Amino acid sequence: MDEKKYAKLEKEISPKRPLMRNIIFAFLTGGTICLVGQFVSLFYMTYFDFTQQTASNPTVATMIFFAMLLTGFGLYKKIAQFGGAGSAVPITGFGNAVISAAIEHKTEGYVLGVGGNMFKLAGSVILFGVFSAFIVALIKTILVKFGVVSW
Repeated sequence: MDEKKYAKLEKEISPKRPLMRNIIFAFLTGGTICLVGQFVSLFYMTYFDFTQQTASNPTVATMIFFAMLLTGFGLYKKIAQFGGAGSAVPITGFGNAVISAAIEHKTEGYVLGVGGNMFKLAGSVILFGVFSAFIVALIKTILVKFGVVSW
């Protein structure tokens, strides 16, 4: 069988992906996660007298905690199956990645299993996030020093 016949056969046999459905579900899932984050932020601003700027850190921590809790109970996997890429909102996706690795390697013990594997995926995210922040701060400092921009 030549390549053209094989490609045609593959196209006929392969199931069609519901692209529009996947896009809508990803949008709804990501939007719902962000909506929950907004409510958490408003909660901190209303009941704990945070400003919009200072409420961001506890909101991030709370959203990571929610994602870890949902992952621990096996619910985040169901959300990801429904919403696909929409569940990979950076904050909750980070929490899910950390706790998933910890759960997966729990049988190897707490030190070598959980502790050694917990940040395998998330460690690279943290590393490059910190490095990128350093580079941006360095560029900003240089630009401010030479009067190109003022902050």
